[in-house]
Amino acid sequence: MADQQNPPPAAAPSTGHGAGHSAAPAGTDSNASLAPLRQQIDALDAQILDLLNQRARVAEQVGHIKRAEGTPFFRPDRVAQVIDKITRANPGPLLNQHITSIWREVMSACLALEAPQRVAVLGPQGTFCEQAAIEFFGSAANLIYCANFDEVFHATAAGTAQFGVVGIENSTEGVVARTLDLFLRSPVQVVGEVSLLVRHNLLRQVNGLEGLEVVMAHPQALAQCQAWLAQHLPHVERRAVSSNAEGARLAATNPAWAALASERAAAQFGLHIVHHAIQDEAYNRTRFSIICLPQTLGTPPPSGKDCTSLVVSVPNRPGAVHDLLMPLKAHGVSMTRFESRPAKSGQWEYYFYIDVQGHVDQAHVAAALKELQSCCAFFKVLGSYPVND
Repeated sequence: MADQQNPPPAAAPSTGHGAGHSAAPAGTDSNASLAPLRQQIDALDAQILDLLNQRARVAEQVGHIKRAEGTPFFRPDRVAQVIDKITRANPGPLLNQHITSIWREVMSACLALEAPQRVAVLGPQGTFCEQAAIEFFGSAANLIYCANFDEVFHATAAGTAQFGVVGIENSTEGVVARTLDLFLRSPVQVVGEVSLLVRHNLLRQVNGLEGLEVVMAHPQALAQCQAWLAQHLPHVERRAVSSNAEGARLAATNPAWAALASERAAAQFGLHIVHHAIQDEAYNRTRFSIICLPQTLGTPPPSGKDCTSLVVSVPNRPGAVHDLLMPLKAHGVSMTRFESRPAKSGQWEYYFYIDVQGHVDQAHVAAALKELQSCCAFFKVLGSYPVND
């Protein structure tokens, strides 16, 4: 990555002072001292390129073996193991977070030579869902853009995509209710998660608030920015759309419209960032679940820091919810999330979505779930998977 060297500027004319000592042209010493370093960088770049291609050729051989054996090409646990090993061995000065990003992209590019992964995400380009997919799979994944999470589930269950990425929970507004409902009847399971720090920006063709009539975003984003919108744009219509990036796409068609979306969406649709980070809570995070059919990828092995998600229902009788929680307490399993959703049966019945710490292959978790299942009218494990730090 050598910088192009500019020719040294012409020497300044002599002023007559200090005869016999002409001043060195500006930049000459600097360029002379940089030249060998740039040559060293060029040589190192050539070595890195050669090693990357050597790695890619070995990855292709791995792909041939996996194809013959019928084993999964994408193994997120293997990706995590490699990155953990590399970051532990990292002597610096590169930061581990940058090493992680670099190696994830290297592994993504190599995987694309073995078998490109088709991943369904909420579209269009520029959504946080897309960002979560790239963070998990790398930028070499083949992304399939869907109009809503219903389509993401359908594409994944039908095999159009091998994996899907769906929003599950926001730290400000809570669960994404539609995602929970879709999990109930879908055959997919959860095999991973991504947690993103979400910053909503006001995007518009015009770099200002004058003449603004409509602000568009996903309903969750509108809710996460309601205080700012009420203070600064109290009379502007808030219009819910299928995704923040869709709002940005629409805002690019009308100067009186604006969107709440990411910087990525601003670049994608050529919009001004009128105001940065207008979400009401500075530490605004969204969890995304990675989903797939069990035959695409089985339950990841225990990582030592796992979550098990399940959905259950209990008979409508006194003490039923208390009985539901007792097996977890008895076996020392900690519950990290408990959400209820109407069963839509007209009988005031509910499904309960529960996250617990641990993996189904751990003895105490398995024992708790077995006992829990015995007191449930409906019981479904959605997945056991590693959690983000």
